[in-house]
Amino acid sequence: MPPPAVRSGKNRASIAAGDTVEIVRKEDQRTGKKTRGVVQEILTNSATHPHGIKVRLRDGSVGRVAVIIGRPEAGNGRDAR
Repeated sequence: MPPPAVRSGKNRASIAAGDTVEIVRKEDQRTGKKTRGVVQEILTNSATHPHGIKVRLRDGSVGRVAVIIGRPEAGNGRDAR
C-alpha cells in the first residue's frame, strides 16, 4: 500500500490545531529550511494563501505551512474549537 498523500498547506480548511506540519519560518525563506511541529493556532484568516497558511506551532515557531504531515488519531486530545 502506498504512503498517504501529503497535503499542501495552501488551504486553511485542510489545517487544524493538533496537525503535524512542516513550516518555513520567515528567517528560513531564503534556504527553504523546514521546521516540523504540531499546530497550536492558525494565524491566517483567509481561506487560501499562495505561499501557505501561517500558523504558530506548540513550540512557539511561526511560519507558513509547506506540508501537512498528519492528523492525530480520533480521541487523542485534539483541540476542539
